[in-house]
Amino acid sequence: MSKRRRHDQENEADVDMTPMLDIVFILLIFFIVTTSFVKELGLEVTKPKSNKSPSNANPTIVVSISDSGVVNFNGKLVDIERLPARIENFLAENSTTTAILIPSTETRHADVVNVIDQIKTFDELTIAFGKSER
Repeated sequence: MSKRRRHDQENEADVDMTPMLDIVFILLIFFIVTTSFVKELGLEVTKPKSNKSPSNANPTIVVSISDSGVVNFNGKLVDIERLPARIENFLAENSTTTAILIPSTETRHADVVNVIDQIKTFDELTIAFGKSER
């Protein structure tokens, strides 16, 4: 009889895992449903094609930024606040849809974003990034 009692006690020690698995799946479904999916905004970057040579028929706008944040517009020094006026004058004389931005490798991100914001005021312009010669 003692043998039978041990056998009964071993059977009683088993734990049924089915309810626990049910709870885990319910929690998983709850967290999936309540999670908010946030789409982060970013900058759209259009890289220039390396195999195409730019056509000379339409002059392009070239804006370069040095390490210290000095902005050049088509090779001429310009203040960042006056950049939109220079672009507007250029667009009045030339028809172009591309502005090439060439930041130096050590340029601060804030300077690049400021120049991009100034160029983005012109809806007809597409910003392409060029590589610094340094």
